[in-house]
Amino acid sequence: MKSYALAGVNRELREKAKRFLRDFETTFKFSKYGKIIKTPFNALYPIGKNIYQVKTSDGVGTKALLADLAKKHDTIGIDAVAMVVNDCLRCGARPIALTDTIIIKKSEPKLLTEIQKGLMAGAREAECPIVGGEIADVPELLNTAYDLICDCVGEVNKEKIITGEKIKQGDIIIGFRSSGIHSNGLTLARKVLFKKWGGKYETFAKIKGFSKPLIYECLEPTKIYVKPFLKIAEKHDILGAIHITGDSYLKFRKLRGNFGFEFFNFKPQPIFKLIQETGNISDEEMFKTFNMGWGFAIIVKKNDSEKILGFSKKIKIDAEIIGEIIKEKKIIINYQNKKIIL
Repeated sequence: MKSYALAGVNRELREKAKRFLRDFETTFKFSKYGKIIKTPFNALYPIGKNIYQVKTSDGVGTKALLADLAKKHDTIGIDAVAMVVNDCLRCGARPIALTDTIIIKKSEPKLLTEIQKGLMAGAREAECPIVGGEIADVPELLNTAYDLICDCVGEVNKEKIITGEKIKQGDIIIGFRSSGIHSNGLTLARKVLFKKWGGKYETFAKIKGFSKPLIYECLEPTKIYVKPFLKIAEKHDILGAIHITGDSYLKFRKLRGNFGFEFFNFKPQPIFKLIQETGNISDEEMFKTFNMGWGFAIIVKKNDSEKILGFSKKIKIDAEIIGEIIKEKKIIINYQNKKIIL
């Protein structure tokens, strides 16, 4: 049975290593304009009276290997933008500026032009300007053509910061539909699916039930949730927000409180079933690694949930109730008549 750890990503060791990074918080005292506000996923710094900014940084990970395998580089920039602008939303911030870093073996004009197409498409979708960047030619450091990283600055008024402190038992979790695998769990998916890394299928395999070759299914860009999220946040109170990326539903553990989470509505796209069956992966491992059909989630009061779903339909965001806040301090997944405890 395949797992993320066997594929090369040890989740437990990574979490242990992250604990050693907490010393960074000792630098908070240098905040120029006042106290830094720490939320479950972000640290926000003041830039003026009641105005706060947040900075997010992320990359496309080994999805760049898939782009290189397919020789298709015009959408990978969307993924890079999506990862950081969606992360800004977790504390209620509107993305206001992007920068990118392209770490590359060789600065070839055609390749950089293709990467730029995706970056610009992502920026347009997020309605956020790209204000700078860096290209570093470092062939000795890379085993692939390039790595792609983005940074984003977001801004929010103090009273609109989402802290998760108001979450309580009975609140509702609403999920926003993903576009597929997004940019997480690719280390496991690649090694299960593609012969290049010891998997089952050829790169451009056409599989029954899929509308396009397998490599393109895996390269489907990460969905950007900025516009629908901000429209909902403008009209409704959002108690918590989660970008369902690395560690997937384990991410909800960061919303610490005297409560737990129960999920009961999953409609994973066919790519997830293919990964699970091909790799003989357990349900538990799937929900610890992949978004399983929901790329972003918000937590709202029960009385507001139907209004938000109605509004979501109006603004054409595919949203559904996927769970609720429970008394037990557990993450419970109800899937295919099974109850899974993460």
